[in-house]
Amino acid sequence: MEDSAFVDHLWDTVLEFCLMMLEVGRFTGADVSGDLAFVDSCLTFFDQHYRAEQARMSGRELDGAGKLVLFPGTACETYKNATNSAVTIAGLDALLSALLALPDTRLGSPLQARCAAMRATLPPLPTRTVAGHRVLGPAERWDRIQNVEIPQLYPVFPYHQYGVGLPDLQLAVDTWRYGVDTPAQKDIRSWHQDAIFCARLGLTDEAARLTALKLDDAPRRHPSFWGPGHDWAPDHNWGGSGMIGLQEMLMQTPGDAIHLFPAWPRGWDVDFRLHAPHETRAEGRLRGGRLVALSVEPQQARARIVLPAWAEPTASSP
Repeated sequence: MEDSAFVDHLWDTVLEFCLMMLEVGRFTGADVSGDLAFVDSCLTFFDQHYRAEQARMSGRELDGAGKLVLFPGTACETYKNATNSAVTIAGLDALLSALLALPDTRLGSPLQARCAAMRATLPPLPTRTVAGHRVLGPAERWDRIQNVEIPQLYPVFPYHQYGVGLPDLQLAVDTWRYGVDTPAQKDIRSWHQDAIFCARLGLTDEAARLTALKLDDAPRRHPSFWGPGHDWAPDHNWGGSGMIGLQEMLMQTPGDAIHLFPAWPRGWDVDFRLHAPHETRAEGRLRGGRLVALSVEPQQARARIVLPAWAEPTASSP
């Protein structure tokens, strides 16, 4: 365990790396079989570690409902000594779901069975009521708040269990609006993901405002030398999170669908060429609030494109 009050009991980052490995296959069609042993070993750690911890404290590996008890844990660096962190649950569920979506020929029966069995033991994402609104919670319980992340929105990004084109969007929107615990959790500096969250939630005006602030010039000779935010200058996280937010405003890919302009201001002209799952490319041009060009390769993937009503081509459109 790291001897640090910020990252003790924090192992969730590996779930993001594992999911990115599988996303390479989903986007490009590459064979990810060579990565599966590593992914399996990471899942095995979470399963065995938390079973052992629960057995040490209670004498049994699972709770009375047959679910894992993810304790001791931490929801990002913020909610400490946590039980059932939303980040850990969302990360495990997203990774296990991605594995189970692989063809049987790649996954193999033994790993498929282990993934299905482990997914059945995941506790539900925690929820709570704030200001009369049901919202996602950062964890089931925690002792203290130490940092300024918003782990209750990690099921939105990076784990994409809520968002445009997905069920129960209002729960996640209300989490953004009402579900943080300190004002400092919302910010544009450094790695803060506010613009990404808003883009994923389809909150166009907020995503645009935050992205414009995030990608404004740094007060230095080199305009991309942002910072210091929480750490140092130049802050590569500042621009990286800004770029992700901008692209999420332009395209999102829940399931097999390709949502274009899910949080894009109609008045922002743009030329784009982006990669989507299943070896798909979408290229287009928006001018004066009109989609004047759109091409999709392969052509049959055009049926997977979802456009907002204002961007739907008319009979007179080219």
